[in-house]
Amino acid sequence: MEIEPIAYFRSPFPDKFGIPRQAGLSPSVRGQIVFEPGFRSQDAVRGLEGFDYIWLIWGFSANPVTAPADKTRFQPTVRPPRLGGNERIGVFASRSPFRPNSLGLSAVKLESIGEGPVVNVLGADLMDGTPIYDIKPYLKYADSHPDARSGFVDEYGLELLRVSFPDSTFPDGLDKETLREVLSQDPRPRYHSDARKVYGMCFEGFDVRFRVEDGIVQVVSIERIR
Repeated sequence: MEIEPIAYFRSPFPDKFGIPRQAGLSPSVRGQIVFEPGFRSQDAVRGLEGFDYIWLIWGFSANPVTAPADKTRFQPTVRPPRLGGNERIGVFASRSPFRPNSLGLSAVKLESIGEGPVVNVLGADLMDGTPIYDIKPYLKYADSHPDARSGFVDEYGLELLRVSFPDSTFPDGLDKETLREVLSQDPRPRYHSDARKVYGMCFEGFDVRFRVEDGIVQVVSIERIR
């Protein structure tokens, strides 16, 4: 079966570093679904405005491309960041981006639907330019299982860090609270712990430099990308 993108995602993250590790962890992050010419029909989204959340089926487009028939490249195990990047588990017991068919699945909050149509969403974990292959409505009676076990993930709670911005004036055009939300989740790889190392991530057209020490994200500098 061959599939083609119906749309592409517009995100404040131009590359992978800094993207929330799961959808919904940074609920203030805004994104847009912009349909390809052959799928630009208001009729195609008729009724979607009645749903609070939608499922996105998308592609890990930044991963190395391999031929679909190349079974020799299949890796049955991965190292989840939540396990420190040291312990291996089965790829199908993880949400690793390195999958046989490089498909992702995210539940995002539907904010609004504009002309085009353009679908505005909140809380996505997608990079700018990510191909969208399908959209489906989220159904709470079928899709929500609040008492379900989550395997090894249940052993590790989500710990948010404090974020400290420099005393200098915060640049215009940058959403400070959304950036704080993203940085509080510690974008660094799990196995990085050097308090002296300065990391950089691109967000909303700005280069954000930071380091982490004693549970605090210290923002070193914020400069507009020219």
